[in-house]
Amino acid sequence: MAITPIHSSTALLDHLARISRAHTEASLEQVGLRPRQLVALTLLRETGPATQQSLASAISIDRTNLVGLLNELESEGLVARRRAEDDRRRHIVELTEAGASKLTAAEVALARAEAELLHGLDEQERQTLYSLLQRATAGHVVDCTAAMHERASACVEAAGDDPC
Repeated sequence: MAITPIHSSTALLDHLARISRAHTEASLEQVGLRPRQLVALTLLRETGPATQQSLASAISIDRTNLVGLLNELESEGLVARRRAEDDRRRHIVELTEAGASKLTAAEVALARAEAELLHGLDEQERQTLYSLLQRATAGHVVDCTAAMHERASACVEAAGDDPC
């Protein structure tokens, strides 16, 4: 008896993800950002000023690599770093007005890229796709903002008096 292949969306989802990633990276490049920079700026907008430690933890990046990322963002005026008043060993990172503007431009570019990627779907179909993807990824999607707060709390509890 011959084995009939089962209809699978996995290959199509993988293909769509590859196309999406290419569109996303090209869109970000047009506004002068890379994906990690976008994530850092987005987290800072959503959570407000953060310690370098909590930011590194939230975006799953080594502290040393975070310093390089922040150096780039700071040299472009997109973030500002200052010493924490309560503990001068800690650095607080904040989004600047220029960073917020750049983030808005990136989000507009990403929305255009998504519209181009999903041009074959009407608005109702896009909403349906979004709802289906949310259901399919339930329990797998990381809420970056919640993760940042959770990791920062764990860091403070574990470190005691040490800075995070």
